[in-house]
Amino acid sequence: MTPPNASHADIAKTFQALHTAPDTFVIANPWDVGSARMLAHLGFKALATTSAGFDFASGRPEGTSSRDQVLAHCRELVEATDLPVNADLESCYAESIDDIGETIRLAAETGLAGGSIEDVNVNGDAPIYEFDEAVERVMAAVEAVRGLDRPFVLTARAENYLHKRPDLADTIKRLQAFQEAGADVLYAPGPKTVDDIRSIVTSLDRPVNVIAGLPGMNLSVTDLADLGVKRISIGSNLFRVAFGAALRGAQEIIDHGTFDYAADAASFGEISRLFED
Repeated sequence: MTPPNASHADIAKTFQALHTAPDTFVIANPWDVGSARMLAHLGFKALATTSAGFDFASGRPEGTSSRDQVLAHCRELVEATDLPVNADLESCYAESIDDIGETIRLAAETGLAGGSIEDVNVNGDAPIYEFDEAVERVMAAVEAVRGLDRPFVLTARAENYLHKRPDLADTIKRLQAFQEAGADVLYAPGPKTVDDIRSIVTSLDRPVNVIAGLPGMNLSVTDLADLGVKRISIGSNLFRVAFGAALRGAQEIIDHGTFDYAADAASFGEISRLFED
């Protein structure tokens, strides 16, 4: 547990320790200060940004926030609680190797305890960087992390499954190469089955992050822990649940002129108590 008013370095050390502790932990994904404080109040041990949740909450399509906007958002979440915060830095908002390092340095300056780099090629013809270039980019991120004056947990992500390339062998090959390059945590969002997740975990010797709550995935925290998963994230799920409830309520008013949706609303007192301390 991180003591109140701990330094960013102490908080980052707490985050590192979660990845070496015996238990599996869930890293929850807030999209603003209020949701961050709610999740901290409920007892989560660490938080992570959700790029999609932040984009949507800001009224933007997914993947359209700038690096400056994301880093400002990260700083807000870091300052919202005493919990470690990990950032979804997408492809580090960088086409060049030099820009990857700059993103890592700027991210660390916000007080983040960690961040990720993924192999999505946002400006190229192919959705995923070719293997060698993907590895080179992770190596650049690792080099930048090692040059920092504070701890920073680097997660390397293989994005095949999110881009309609469900190639387990290539995904594992990439994660193994990212591990060899020096990434601290490995993450392949998308695989849903026990067999696929077990194959990923057993092919690596670093902590593995798995995203839970995907359609068609019914694995619990206990199930994933039994498979050897160290860290479980939920991505934009909570934001989309909250937004979906508001969307359906508003649609009820438009379509039927009724207000039955309000029966499920949290009370003023229930919400206020989350923010009292």
